[in-house]
Amino acid sequence: SLTIDGVILVDPEVLKGKKAFVQLSCTFRYGREDMDVMGIAFRREIYIAIRQVYPPIQDREQSTHTKMQGKLLRKLGDNAFPFFFEFPDNLPCSVGLQPGPNDSGKQCVVEFEVKAFSAESQEAKVRKRSTVHLMIRKLQYAPENSGTAPSVKTTREFVMSDKPLHLEASLDKEIYYHGEPINVCVNVTNSSNKNVKNIIVSVDQVATVVLYSNDSYVRAVALEESGDAVAAGASLKKVYSLTPLLVCNRERRGIALDGKLKHEDTNLASSSMSIWVVFIRTLHRKHLENEKRFLLDKFK
Repeated sequence: SLTIDGVILVDPEVLKGKKAFVQLSCTFRYGREDMDVMGIAFRREIYIAIRQVYPPIQDREQSTHTKMQGKLLRKLGDNAFPFFFEFPDNLPCSVGLQPGPNDSGKQCVVEFEVKAFSAESQEAKVRKRSTVHLMIRKLQYAPENSGTAPSVKTTREFVMSDKPLHLEASLDKEIYYHGEPINVCVNVTNSSNKNVKNIIVSVDQVATVVLYSNDSYVRAVALEESGDAVAAGASLKKVYSLTPLLVCNRERRGIALDGKLKHEDTNLASSSMSIWVVFIRTLHRKHLENEKRFLLDKFK
């Protein structure tokens, strides 16, 4: 499990008998602050944990702390006190939806904050002058051992054709990192009497936003329209390479991004679930095209 540990420095004379607390919170904001109406904020507190730091509930020397906390406690003196939080396993990672070019403020974001404040009790109203904030990020790491490379086969039947079209698509591995090309091997065996006019390969980002219902937003973050044709009775085997990058999606509203601190740059959101889709267009009549989606793979 993930943990957060730190040290808070207090001045008992400034506190004047008040207590000092540290709070860890995870907040889901789904609207700008200036959109808040009728006293209802467009935000939801997903998780809140509060620890009393001063006066200490446990003797400072007897409390468990990390090596870094021990160094800070020795350096800062007797008015420094350690704190410790443990993340629940089910909390989401830091992520946000990219606003449009003309949007201002945060549109939709999951963010984490460590806040220290002084008050008579943790339920009392806290003044801004008695509070300090520190934004943090929760990131996920890919497992060290990669699984089997995803692969799938599917068949398309056509009216007035005795034989079908077979499509096989596979990736060269299961896990990809930011900036790494994704190689998709597509194998088409067209035993039908129809002509395949085009093969389109895309990497789709699927973001599920949970408000009053589970709303999913699908955005193609990398796409190649090859123009490759497969005549009736012919076959094609080819590897297509796509590299999803934020720089190619910078102006697109609603793209999910990894959480960032202040004005630091970030990446396209790391996947908790990804869907790879291959499109094949077939010509049924002279000016009529029909699109068929084949789901290649879905993995966590």
